[in-house]
Amino acid sequence: MIDARGRSCPEPVIMIREAMKTKEEAYEMLVDSRVCVENVTRYASHEGYHVTVTERQDDFLLNIKK
Repeated sequence: MIDARGRSCPEPVIMIREAMKTKEEAYEMLVDSRVCVENVTRYASHEGYHVTVTERQDDFLLNIKK
């Protein structure tokens, strides 16, 4: 689980990019802004991943899968 709450872009994108160097099939990430959801989703999609977003009370859970 990558916790990027409280971080502004581009930090969450950098965090997922670094995590993707491990070549895992799936990642979970927490963010707390729609801008971060959009930017991380765009990056992950460009890298061949599908992103499912679950809106929670104060944040968003991104399930990122190949």
